[in-house]
Amino acid sequence: MNITYLTSEGYKKLEDELEYSRTVKRMEIAGRLREAMEGDDLGLDPDAEFEAAKNDQAFLEGRIKELEILLASARVVDETHHAPTDAIAVGTHVTVQEEGSEPENYVIVGAAEADPLASRVSNESPLGKALMDHHIGDVVTVEAPGGAFTVRIIKVE
Repeated sequence: MNITYLTSEGYKKLEDELEYSRTVKRMEIAGRLREAMEGDDLGLDPDAEFEAAKNDQAFLEGRIKELEILLASARVVDETHHAPTDAIAVGTHVTVQEEGSEPENYVIVGAAEADPLASRVSNESPLGKALMDHHIGDVVTVEAPGGAFTVRIIKVE
């Protein structure tokens, strides 16, 4: 089983999603299935509604299984003990700068909680992979799909 790296925040978020999915979402879909089997007075096609609810149920059960596997294989990383001299690892907050650009701040996280729009970069992404095990002052080449580029690591916390 592959290890899933998560921050404590990411672990909690997935736990909450799993609990919500097991309780609230399952009940909602069960209600939709019941209504579809009983028919409805709105003129909707009961077979279509039943089929849609069954599809939603299958998707939900798949997501629940995925969350259970993620959480069972999770390793929660310690985000609080990164000294500036430490090598970059999952849970590290890092500031990098491309030549001629403004500095950019990122948190290196596991793939399950990556969110590039929130500056949470996966350790498996091109940038995350390139930064792993490097230190302040290192110049790192990132092999990205759009072409290689270099960044200087200017802050680690």
